[in-house]
Amino acid sequence: MQGFSHFHLLPICTARYIAAVYEHESILSPDPTALVDRRSALQLMGRNLDIYEQQVVAAARQGAQIIVFPEDGIHGFNFTRRSVYPYLDFVPHSRAVKWNPCREMYLFNDTEVLQRLSCMALNNKIFLVANLGTKQPCAHTDPHCPSDGRYQFNTNVAFDDAGMLVATYRKHNLYFEYAFDAPPEPDYELFETPFAGKFGMFTCFDILFFEPAVKLIRQYNVRQVVYPTAWMNQLPLLSAVEFQQAFATAFNINILAANIHHPTLGMTGSGIYTPVKSFIYHNMESYGGKLIVAEIPGQENPARVLEKGMEQLPPQFYAEMMYDNFTFVPVWGEKGELQVCSNTLCCYLNYKRAVLTDELYALGVFDGLHTVHGTYYVQACALVKCGGLSFSTCGQEVTDASALIDFQLWGNMSTPYIFPLLLTSGITLDFADHMGWKNHHYFMSKNRTSSGLLTAALYGRWYEKD
Repeated sequence: MQGFSHFHLLPICTARYIAAVYEHESILSPDPTALVDRRSALQLMGRNLDIYEQQVVAAARQGAQIIVFPEDGIHGFNFTRRSVYPYLDFVPHSRAVKWNPCREMYLFNDTEVLQRLSCMALNNKIFLVANLGTKQPCAHTDPHCPSDGRYQFNTNVAFDDAGMLVATYRKHNLYFEYAFDAPPEPDYELFETPFAGKFGMFTCFDILFFEPAVKLIRQYNVRQVVYPTAWMNQLPLLSAVEFQQAFATAFNINILAANIHHPTLGMTGSGIYTPVKSFIYHNMESYGGKLIVAEIPGQENPARVLEKGMEQLPPQFYAEMMYDNFTFVPVWGEKGELQVCSNTLCCYLNYKRAVLTDELYALGVFDGLHTVHGTYYVQACALVKCGGLSFSTCGQEVTDASALIDFQLWGNMSTPYIFPLLLTSGITLDFADHMGWKNHHYFMSKNRTSSGLLTAALYGRWYEKD
Protein backbone atom coordinates (compact mmCIF):
# COMPACT_ATOMS: atom_id res chain seq x y z
CA MET A 1 0.00 0.00 0.00
CA GLN A 2 1.43 3.43 -0.88
CA GLY A 3 1.37 5.69 2.19
CA PHE A 4 0.82 9.45 2.40
CA SER A 5 1.10 12.31 4.90
CA HIS A 6 -0.73 15.65 5.03
CA PHE A 7 0.75 18.75 6.67
CA HIS A 8 0.14 22.46 7.13
CA LEU A 9 2.95 24.99 6.78
CA LEU A 10 3.45 28.34 8.49
CA PRO A 11 1.64 31.41 7.13
CA ILE A 12 3.64 33.45 4.56
CA CYS A 13 2.63 36.33 2.26
CA THR A 14 2.11 35.08 -1.32
CA ALA A 15 -0.92 33.03 -2.28
CA ARG A 16 -1.17 29.69 -0.50
CA TYR A 17 -1.41 26.50 -2.46
CA ILE A 18 -1.43 22.78 -1.82
CA ALA A 19 1.38 20.73 -3.35
CA ALA A 20 2.17 17.03 -3.59
CA VAL A 21 5.37 15.12 -4.29
CA TYR A 22 5.60 11.37 -4.71
CA GLU A 23 8.68 9.33 -3.84
CA HIS A 24 8.32 6.38 -6.18
CA GLU A 25 9.83 2.92 -5.92
CA SER A 26 9.98 2.25 -9.62
CA ILE A 27 9.46 -1.14 -11.21
CA LEU A 28 12.78 -1.62 -13.00
CA SER A 29 13.75 -3.57 -16.08
CA PRO A 30 15.52 -6.78 -14.97
CA ASP A 31 18.22 -6.08 -17.56
CA PRO A 32 18.36 -2.44 -18.70
CA THR A 33 21.09 -3.16 -21.26
CA ALA A 34 18.91 -5.72 -23.11
CA LEU A 35 17.39 -4.59 -26.43
CA VAL A 36 13.58 -4.78 -26.27
CA ASP A 37 10.78 -3.61 -28.57
CA ARG A 38 8.57 -0.58 -28.00
CA ARG A 39 5.65 -2.77 -26.87
CA SER A 40 7.69 -4.38 -24.05
CA ALA A 41 9.05 -0.98 -23.03
CA LEU A 42 5.52 0.48 -22.89
CA GLN A 43 4.38 -2.50 -20.84
CA LEU A 44 7.04 -1.89 -18.16
CA MET A 45 6.45 1.88 -18.16
CA GLY A 46 2.70 1.25 -17.97
CA ARG A 47 3.14 -0.50 -14.63
CA ASN A 48 4.88 2.56 -13.21
CA LEU A 49 2.29 4.88 -14.76
CA ASP A 50 -0.49 2.83 -13.09
CA ILE A 51 1.06 3.71 -9.71
CA TYR A 52 1.42 7.36 -10.77
CA GLU A 53 -2.27 7.43 -11.62
CA GLN A 54 -3.28 6.14 -8.17
CA GLN A 55 -1.13 8.82 -6.55
CA VAL A 56 -2.54 11.63 -8.70
CA VAL A 57 -6.06 10.59 -7.69
CA ALA A 58 -5.04 10.46 -4.00
CA ALA A 59 -3.30 13.84 -4.15
CA ALA A 60 -6.20 15.54 -5.96
CA ARG A 61 -8.59 14.14 -3.37
CA GLN A 62 -6.57 15.95 -0.71
CA GLY A 63 -6.83 19.22 -2.60
CA ALA A 64 -3.39 19.24 -4.22
CA GLN A 65 -3.10 21.69 -7.12
CA ILE A 66 0.24 20.37 -8.37
CA ILE A 67 2.06 17.03 -8.11
CA VAL A 68 5.71 16.22 -8.88
CA PHE A 69 7.14 12.78 -9.72
CA PRO A 70 10.84 11.76 -9.63
CA GLU A 71 13.56 11.50 -12.22
CA ASP A 72 13.79 8.08 -13.95
CA GLY A 73 10.56 7.02 -12.23
CA ILE A 74 8.81 5.77 -15.36
CA HIS A 75 11.61 4.00 -17.22
CA GLY A 76 14.36 3.31 -14.64
CA PHE A 77 18.12 3.68 -15.17
CA ASN A 78 21.46 2.09 -16.21
CA PHE A 79 20.52 1.89 -19.90
CA THR A 80 22.89 2.11 -22.84
CA ARG A 81 22.21 4.60 -25.62
CA ARG A 82 20.71 1.80 -27.75
CA SER A 83 18.80 -0.05 -25.04
CA VAL A 84 16.96 3.06 -23.81
CA TYR A 85 15.66 3.90 -27.29
CA PRO A 86 12.36 1.90 -27.14
CA TYR A 87 11.53 3.75 -23.88
CA LEU A 88 11.75 7.21 -25.44
CA ASP A 89 8.76 9.39 -26.32
CA PHE A 90 8.88 12.09 -28.96
CA VAL A 91 8.38 15.56 -27.45
CA PRO A 92 8.09 18.67 -29.60
CA HIS A 93 10.57 20.95 -27.83
CA SER A 94 9.08 24.19 -28.98
CA ARG A 95 7.02 26.90 -27.40
CA ALA A 96 5.38 27.32 -30.81
CA VAL A 97 3.48 24.03 -30.48
CA LYS A 98 0.33 24.24 -28.34
CA TRP A 99 -0.54 20.63 -27.67
CA ASN A 100 -2.80 18.63 -25.40
CA PRO A 101 -1.61 14.99 -25.74
CA CYS A 102 -4.72 13.62 -24.01
CA ARG A 103 -7.11 15.36 -26.42
CA GLU A 104 -4.89 15.21 -29.53
CA MET A 105 -3.40 11.75 -29.34
CA TYR A 106 -2.63 11.40 -33.04
CA LEU A 107 -0.67 14.60 -33.57
CA PHE A 108 2.72 12.88 -33.16
CA ASN A 109 3.96 9.27 -33.12
CA ASP A 110 5.54 7.65 -30.03
CA THR A 111 3.82 9.80 -27.41
CA GLU A 112 2.04 7.13 -25.36
CA VAL A 113 3.68 8.13 -22.06
CA LEU A 114 2.92 11.81 -22.60
CA GLN A 115 -0.70 10.94 -23.41
CA ARG A 116 -1.14 9.06 -20.14
CA LEU A 117 0.44 11.85 -18.07
CA SER A 118 -1.65 14.49 -19.87
CA CYS A 119 -4.85 12.51 -19.19
CA MET A 120 -3.96 12.17 -15.48
CA ALA A 121 -3.63 15.96 -15.26
CA LEU A 122 -6.84 16.57 -17.20
CA ASN A 123 -8.98 13.95 -15.42
CA ASN A 124 -7.90 15.12 -11.96
CA LYS A 125 -7.69 18.85 -12.77
CA ILE A 126 -4.15 19.09 -11.40
CA PHE A 127 -0.83 20.45 -12.65
CA LEU A 128 1.54 17.51 -13.13
CA VAL A 129 5.34 17.33 -13.48
CA ALA A 130 7.09 14.12 -14.49
CA ASN A 131 10.40 12.97 -15.95
CA LEU A 132 10.83 10.70 -18.98
CA GLY A 133 13.29 9.89 -21.75
CA THR A 134 12.66 11.70 -25.03
CA LYS A 135 14.05 11.62 -28.57
CA GLN A 136 14.44 14.29 -31.18
CA PRO A 137 15.67 13.63 -34.72
CA CYS A 138 18.46 15.90 -35.94
CA ALA A 139 20.10 16.59 -39.28
CA HIS A 140 23.78 15.92 -39.98
CA THR A 141 24.07 19.61 -40.84
CA ASP A 142 23.61 20.23 -37.10
CA PRO A 143 27.19 20.21 -35.71
CA HIS A 144 25.99 18.77 -32.37
CA CYS A 145 23.88 15.99 -33.93
CA PRO A 146 24.98 12.54 -32.63
CA SER A 147 26.15 10.00 -35.23
CA ASP A 148 22.90 7.98 -34.97
CA GLY A 149 20.93 11.00 -36.20
CA ARG A 150 18.97 11.74 -33.04
CA TYR A 151 19.21 13.43 -29.67
CA GLN A 152 18.18 11.49 -26.58
CA PHE A 153 17.28 13.67 -23.62
CA ASN A 154 16.52 13.21 -19.94
CA THR A 155 13.39 15.40 -19.91
CA ASN A 156 10.95 16.91 -17.43
CA VAL A 157 7.48 17.75 -18.69
CA ALA A 158 4.82 19.90 -17.05
CA PHE A 159 1.10 19.73 -17.82
CA ASP A 160 -1.53 22.20 -16.68
CA ASP A 161 -4.81 21.16 -15.06
CA ALA A 162 -6.42 20.79 -18.50
CA GLY A 163 -3.69 18.41 -19.72
CA MET A 164 -1.88 20.95 -21.94
CA LEU A 165 1.88 20.47 -22.25
CA VAL A 166 3.13 23.78 -20.78
CA ALA A 167 6.90 23.19 -20.36
CA THR A 168 9.66 20.76 -21.28
CA TYR A 169 13.11 20.85 -19.68
CA ARG A 170 16.09 18.79 -20.91
CA LYS A 171 18.60 17.95 -18.17
CA HIS A 172 21.82 19.89 -18.63
CA ASN A 173 24.19 18.39 -16.05
CA LEU A 174 24.10 14.64 -16.70
CA TYR A 175 25.43 12.33 -13.99
CA PHE A 176 27.17 9.44 -15.79
CA GLU A 177 24.07 9.01 -18.00
CA TYR A 178 25.56 7.48 -21.12
CA ALA A 179 22.12 6.90 -22.67
CA PHE A 180 21.40 10.64 -22.85
CA ASP A 181 22.71 13.80 -24.49
CA ALA A 182 22.97 17.19 -22.84
CA PRO A 183 21.15 19.84 -24.88
CA PRO A 184 23.47 22.08 -26.96
CA GLU A 185 22.34 25.09 -24.90
CA PRO A 186 20.84 25.01 -21.38
CA ASP A 187 17.02 25.26 -21.15
CA TYR A 188 15.53 27.90 -18.86
CA GLU A 189 12.04 26.56 -18.40
CA LEU A 190 9.14 28.24 -16.61
CA PHE A 191 5.43 27.61 -16.52
CA GLU A 192 2.65 29.77 -15.12
CA THR A 193 0.05 28.64 -12.59
CA PRO A 194 -3.05 30.50 -11.39
CA PHE A 195 -2.32 29.59 -7.74
CA ALA A 196 1.40 30.47 -7.30
CA GLY A 197 2.62 32.34 -10.35
CA LYS A 198 5.61 30.96 -12.21
CA PHE A 199 7.48 27.74 -11.47
CA GLY A 200 11.02 26.95 -12.59
CA MET A 201 12.20 23.44 -13.32
CA PHE A 202 15.48 21.49 -13.29
CA THR A 203 16.68 17.98 -12.47
CA CYS A 204 18.86 16.18 -9.91
CA PHE A 205 22.59 16.96 -10.43
CA ASP A 206 21.65 20.38 -11.91
CA ILE A 207 21.17 21.63 -8.35
CA LEU A 208 24.95 21.74 -7.82
CA PHE A 209 25.70 23.99 -10.82
CA PHE A 210 25.17 27.61 -11.84
CA GLU A 211 23.70 26.70 -15.24
CA PRO A 212 20.77 26.49 -15.46
CA ALA A 213 19.48 26.31 -11.86
CA VAL A 214 20.95 29.43 -10.27
CA LYS A 215 20.66 31.52 -13.41
CA LEU A 216 17.00 30.52 -13.81
CA ILE A 217 16.18 31.58 -10.24
CA ARG A 218 18.17 34.82 -10.44
CA GLN A 219 17.29 35.95 -13.94
CA TYR A 220 13.57 35.17 -13.80
CA ASN A 221 13.08 35.87 -10.09
CA VAL A 222 11.62 32.39 -9.56
CA ARG A 223 10.05 31.69 -6.14
CA GLN A 224 8.75 28.15 -6.82
CA VAL A 225 10.79 25.24 -8.17
CA VAL A 226 9.76 21.73 -9.18
CA TYR A 227 12.63 19.27 -8.90
CA PRO A 228 12.50 15.64 -10.07
CA THR A 229 15.59 13.77 -8.85
CA ALA A 230 17.16 10.32 -8.59
CA TRP A 231 19.66 11.17 -5.87
CA MET A 232 22.05 8.80 -4.15
CA ASN A 233 22.61 10.11 -0.64
CA GLN A 234 26.14 10.87 0.41
CA LEU A 235 26.67 11.96 3.97
CA PRO A 236 27.75 14.14 5.65
CA LEU A 237 27.16 17.02 3.18
CA LEU A 238 25.06 15.73 0.28
CA SER A 239 22.08 13.80 1.54
CA ALA A 240 19.02 14.64 -0.55
CA VAL A 241 16.79 16.25 2.08
CA GLU A 242 19.73 18.13 3.57
CA PHE A 243 20.80 19.76 0.31
CA GLN A 244 17.25 20.35 -0.95
CA GLN A 245 16.53 22.27 2.26
CA ALA A 246 19.78 24.20 2.00
CA PHE A 247 18.96 25.22 -1.57
CA ALA A 248 15.48 26.44 -0.59
CA THR A 249 16.99 28.40 2.31
CA ALA A 250 19.87 29.86 0.30
CA PHE A 251 17.63 31.26 -2.44
CA ASN A 252 14.58 31.92 -0.24
CA ILE A 253 12.33 29.80 -2.47
CA ASN A 254 9.93 26.88 -2.22
CA ILE A 255 11.05 23.54 -3.70
CA LEU A 256 8.86 20.56 -4.54
CA ALA A 257 11.38 17.72 -4.70
CA ALA A 258 10.50 14.15 -5.70
CA ASN A 259 13.21 11.49 -5.36
CA ILE A 260 13.19 7.87 -6.41
CA HIS A 261 12.94 5.26 -3.60
CA HIS A 262 15.58 2.53 -3.77
CA PRO A 263 17.17 2.17 -0.32
CA THR A 264 19.60 -0.53 -1.51
CA LEU A 265 21.09 2.09 -3.87
CA GLY A 266 21.04 4.78 -1.16
CA MET A 267 18.20 6.58 -2.94
CA THR A 268 15.54 8.24 -0.79
CA GLY A 269 14.71 11.75 0.34
CA SER A 270 11.85 13.88 -0.97
CA GLY A 271 10.03 16.86 0.37
CA ILE A 272 8.14 20.10 0.15
CA TYR A 273 10.53 22.81 1.32
CA THR A 274 10.11 26.43 2.24
CA PRO A 275 12.85 28.65 3.70
CA VAL A 276 11.26 28.31 7.16
CA LYS A 277 9.63 24.90 7.32
CA SER A 278 9.66 21.63 5.46
CA PHE A 279 7.91 18.29 5.15
CA ILE A 280 10.25 15.52 4.22
CA TYR A 281 10.48 11.80 3.72
CA HIS A 282 13.78 9.95 4.20
CA ASN A 283 13.48 6.22 4.74
CA MET A 284 16.32 3.76 4.22
CA GLU A 285 14.52 0.94 6.03
CA SER A 286 11.33 0.11 4.19
CA TYR A 287 10.07 -0.27 0.64
CA GLY A 288 7.15 1.20 -1.27
CA GLY A 289 6.33 4.73 -2.37
CA LYS A 290 5.33 7.76 -0.30
CA LEU A 291 2.99 10.63 -1.11
CA ILE A 292 3.56 13.93 0.71
CA VAL A 293 0.86 16.59 0.53
CA ALA A 294 1.39 19.97 2.19
CA GLU A 295 0.07 23.48 2.15
CA ILE A 296 2.61 26.06 1.02
CA PRO A 297 2.26 29.61 2.25
CA GLY A 298 3.89 32.91 1.09
CA GLN A 299 7.26 34.04 2.35
CA GLU A 300 9.20 36.32 4.70
CA ASN A 301 12.95 36.37 5.21
CA PRO A 302 14.10 34.88 8.51
CA ALA A 303 15.89 37.41 10.74
CA ARG A 304 19.65 37.52 10.14
CA VAL A 305 22.20 38.81 12.74
CA LEU A 306 25.60 37.75 14.10
CA GLU A 307 27.89 37.91 17.10
CA LYS A 308 31.67 37.46 17.05
CA GLY A 309 34.42 35.15 18.36
CA MET A 310 37.57 33.08 17.63
CA GLU A 311 41.16 32.36 18.98
CA GLN A 312 42.81 29.14 20.38
CA LEU A 313 44.17 26.54 17.99
CA PRO A 314 44.00 22.83 18.91
CA PRO A 315 45.91 20.37 16.65
CA GLN A 316 45.08 20.47 12.94
CA PHE A 317 44.65 17.21 11.08
CA TYR A 318 43.64 16.12 7.58
CA ALA A 319 40.93 13.63 6.65
CA GLU A 320 38.97 12.81 3.55
CA MET A 321 35.32 13.88 3.48
CA MET A 322 33.15 13.68 0.38
CA TYR A 323 36.37 12.62 -1.48
CA ASP A 324 37.92 15.99 -0.66
CA ASN A 325 40.94 16.54 1.58
CA PHE A 326 39.53 18.62 4.44
CA THR A 327 41.65 20.36 7.07
CA PHE A 328 40.09 19.77 10.51
CA VAL A 329 40.45 20.83 14.12
CA PRO A 330 38.80 18.80 16.89
CA VAL A 331 35.90 20.33 18.82
CA TRP A 332 36.88 19.45 22.41
CA GLY A 333 35.44 20.40 25.77
CA GLU A 334 32.12 21.94 26.63
CA LYS A 335 32.78 25.31 25.02
CA GLY A 336 35.31 27.12 22.90
CA GLU A 337 36.21 29.26 19.91
CA LEU A 338 37.93 27.62 16.93
CA GLN A 339 39.41 28.66 13.63
CA VAL A 340 40.68 26.58 10.71
CA CYS A 341 41.91 27.83 7.30
CA SER A 342 42.71 26.49 3.85
CA ASN A 343 43.78 28.59 0.83
CA THR A 344 41.80 31.83 1.13
CA LEU A 345 38.98 30.42 3.27
CA CYS A 346 38.94 30.63 7.08
CA CYS A 347 36.14 29.04 9.10
CA TYR A 348 35.25 30.03 12.64
CA LEU A 349 33.16 28.31 15.29
CA ASN A 350 31.85 29.39 18.68
CA TYR A 351 30.29 26.47 20.52
CA LYS A 352 28.82 25.42 23.83
CA ARG A 353 27.24 22.16 24.90
CA ALA A 354 25.37 21.50 28.13
CA VAL A 355 26.44 17.86 28.44
CA LEU A 356 29.69 16.32 27.26
CA THR A 357 28.98 13.09 25.37
CA ASP A 358 31.62 10.57 24.30
CA GLU A 359 31.37 11.75 20.68
CA LEU A 360 34.09 13.41 18.64
CA TYR A 361 33.16 16.46 16.59
CA ALA A 362 35.45 18.40 14.28
CA LEU A 363 35.42 21.70 12.40
CA GLY A 364 36.59 21.25 8.81
CA VAL A 365 37.46 23.51 5.90
CA PHE A 366 37.85 22.82 2.19
CA ASP A 367 38.56 25.41 -0.50
CA GLY A 368 39.29 23.76 -3.81
CA LEU A 369 38.20 21.82 -6.85
CA HIS A 370 36.14 18.72 -6.15
CA THR A 371 37.06 16.09 -8.76
CA VAL A 372 35.22 12.84 -7.98
CA HIS A 373 31.78 12.15 -9.60
CA GLY A 374 31.87 15.58 -11.23
CA THR A 375 34.30 18.49 -11.28
CA TYR A 376 33.22 21.63 -9.45
CA TYR A 377 34.70 24.20 -7.07
CA VAL A 378 33.64 24.06 -3.42
CA GLN A 379 34.22 26.30 -0.42
CA ALA A 380 32.97 24.58 2.71
CA CYS A 381 32.99 25.18 6.45
CA ALA A 382 31.61 22.14 8.25
CA LEU A 383 31.00 21.12 11.84
CA VAL A 384 30.56 17.34 11.70
CA LYS A 385 30.22 14.41 14.03
CA CYS A 386 33.03 11.93 13.37
CA GLY A 387 32.43 8.20 12.86
CA GLY A 388 34.39 7.23 15.96
CA LEU A 389 36.81 8.77 18.45
CA SER A 390 39.96 8.85 16.31
CA PHE A 391 40.73 11.76 13.96
CA SER A 392 40.79 9.44 10.94
CA THR A 393 37.02 8.79 11.38
CA CYS A 394 36.11 12.43 10.74
CA GLY A 395 34.35 12.79 7.40
CA GLN A 396 32.75 9.36 7.57
CA GLU A 397 29.01 8.86 6.99
CA VAL A 398 27.19 9.07 10.33
CA THR A 399 23.44 8.85 10.88
CA ASP A 400 22.99 9.15 14.67
CA ALA A 401 24.20 11.62 17.26
CA SER A 402 23.26 12.69 20.77
CA ALA A 403 25.24 15.91 21.42
CA LEU A 404 23.13 19.06 21.62
CA ILE A 405 25.40 21.94 20.64
CA ASP A 406 24.78 25.69 20.59
CA PHE A 407 26.94 27.16 17.85
CA GLN A 408 27.80 30.03 15.58
CA LEU A 409 29.63 29.01 12.41
CA TRP A 410 31.02 31.51 9.92
CA GLY A 411 33.55 31.89 7.13
CA ASN A 412 35.00 34.52 4.79
CA MET A 413 33.44 32.92 1.71
CA SER A 414 34.51 34.25 -1.71
CA THR A 415 31.24 33.29 -3.41
CA PRO A 416 27.71 34.59 -2.83
CA TYR A 417 26.27 31.11 -3.36
CA ILE A 418 26.20 29.57 0.12
CA PHE A 419 23.99 26.62 1.04
CA PRO A 420 23.46 26.36 4.81
CA LEU A 421 23.21 22.70 5.88
CA LEU A 422 21.79 21.60 9.24
CA LEU A 423 21.21 17.90 9.75
CA THR A 424 20.35 16.16 13.01
CA SER A 425 20.19 12.61 14.31
CA GLY A 426 18.26 10.10 12.20
CA ILE A 427 18.68 12.29 9.07
CA THR A 428 16.18 14.89 10.29
CA LEU A 429 16.34 18.59 9.41
CA ASP A 430 16.66 21.54 11.72
CA PHE A 431 16.56 25.27 11.03
CA ALA A 432 19.15 27.86 11.93
CA ASP A 433 18.06 30.68 14.22
CA HIS A 434 20.02 33.24 12.18
CA MET A 435 22.04 33.25 8.99
CA GLY A 436 23.30 35.67 6.40
CA TRP A 437 26.18 38.02 5.59
CA LYS A 438 27.97 40.26 8.03
CA ASN A 439 31.32 42.00 7.46
CA HIS A 440 32.10 39.88 4.36
CA HIS A 441 31.49 36.67 6.30
CA TYR A 442 28.56 34.30 5.91
CA PHE A 443 27.28 32.92 9.19
CA MET A 444 24.78 30.51 10.68
CA SER A 445 23.82 30.26 14.33
CA LYS A 446 21.67 27.87 16.34
CA ASN A 447 20.83 27.55 20.01
CA ARG A 448 20.22 23.92 20.87
CA THR A 449 19.35 21.65 17.96
CA SER A 450 16.12 19.66 18.28
CA SER A 451 18.13 16.42 18.41
CA GLY A 452 21.79 15.33 18.25
CA LEU A 453 23.87 17.30 15.73
CA LEU A 454 25.19 15.42 12.67
CA THR A 455 26.24 18.28 10.38
CA ALA A 456 26.17 22.06 10.46
CA ALA A 457 27.85 23.43 7.37
CA LEU A 458 28.17 26.32 4.98
CA TYR A 459 28.52 24.71 1.56
CA GLY A 460 29.68 27.30 -0.94
CA ARG A 461 29.73 26.82 -4.71
CA TRP A 462 32.20 29.06 -6.57
CA TYR A 463 30.76 28.54 -10.05
CA GLU A 464 33.28 30.76 -11.85
CA LYS A 465 36.13 28.45 -10.83
CA ASP A 466 34.53 25.21 -12.07
